[in-house]
Amino acid sequence: MSEIEASIGYVFRDKRLLERALTHSSLDAGGRRGKRGFDRLEFLGDRVLGLAVADALDAAFPAEDEGELGRRFAALVSAPSLAAIALEIGLSRALRVSISEGPGEVANPSVLADAFEALLGAVYRDGGFAAAEAVLSPRFAPRIAAMRDPPRDPKTALQEWAQGRALGLPTYRLLSSAGPAHAPEFRVEVEVAGETAAGSGSAKRIAERAAAAALLGRLETS
Repeated sequence: MSEIEASIGYVFRDKRLLERALTHSSLDAGGRRGKRGFDRLEFLGDRVLGLAVADALDAAFPAEDEGELGRRFAALVSAPSLAAIALEIGLSRALRVSISEGPGEVANPSVLADAFEALLGAVYRDGGFAAAEAVLSPRFAPRIAAMRDPPRDPKTALQEWAQGRALGLPTYRLLSSAGPAHAPEFRVEVEVAGETAAGSGSAKRIAERAAAAALLGRLETS
């Protein structure tokens, strides 16, 4: 726990909050799944994260409309983005999960993203919003500064490409799902006018985005 505190630059007054933030819901007590896990802190941290990032974007891009800010926001708080930050601060090594969920470091982006939100919720509960912002700022300020243009969501971009050519809406199909609860793997196929591509991810929506990006890249260069 001390390594996490050093990594985020915040020392908890109540160490129990940090311990709970590092405990996955698979490690339950007496069969009551999630009672000792970080789910409630994740719920809280998600709201703290949303407000802090929205406020930072509003200050950084005063000339943009809500739609453009929304696209930036969605990219910054997406599971891959939060998972990357979780890896940077060492959460993959610090998380406690059930032995049945698998040994070693946690690698699932969805779990890592949830854990980061739980950690943020714990910081907020322990030290307030200013403390949470101080943890967030060094991670998000460089990412915000590097965003030259609002990013395009692959699914939206593919839909716009197809509709612009009167090809109808893309259709998505789940090909498979496998893996333990803390590390699921989904594979999804997308089709537009007979053209298909597949993508994988730790959540169905992530796999859909990967598939959309793969198909759009192929269609735009063909």
